[in-house]
Amino acid sequence: MDPVSLDGLVPELLLPRTRRILLQDFSVPVDIGFHEFEVGNPQRIFVSVEIWLDEASFAAEDVVSTAWDYDFLRTEILRLVEGRRYNLQETLAREIYTLVAARAGVKGLRVATSKPDVYPDCAAVGVELSSF
Repeated sequence: MDPVSLDGLVPELLLPRTRRILLQDFSVPVDIGFHEFEVGNPQRIFVSVEIWLDEASFAAEDVVSTAWDYDFLRTEILRLVEGRRYNLQETLAREIYTLVAARAGVKGLRVATSKPDVYPDCAAVGVELSSF
């Protein structure tokens, strides 16, 4: 059976204006914090990355080779934190932001990090950088 053609069905008014991919709440163990009890004791950090792409960088066909590589995000974030310590979430967020912003096709970006285990009466504490 031939696939159904959907070409031309979306009215001009409803054509996509933006294209976004995301990595949400990626749990990463990070040696982070400036308090004495934090140094050398990795903590859970949640990392969320939202990337707005230009049309050419967003897969238009069901072909893996044209898709943006989600594995790149996970692998490179893990590589950034491996064997390294950070005093501040701001530094970690800035490095992730720079890593992603340098990729071709990125038109907008938001990176957020949060520490979920800091205060018993808060879901998390964190920082966010965005291009908008």
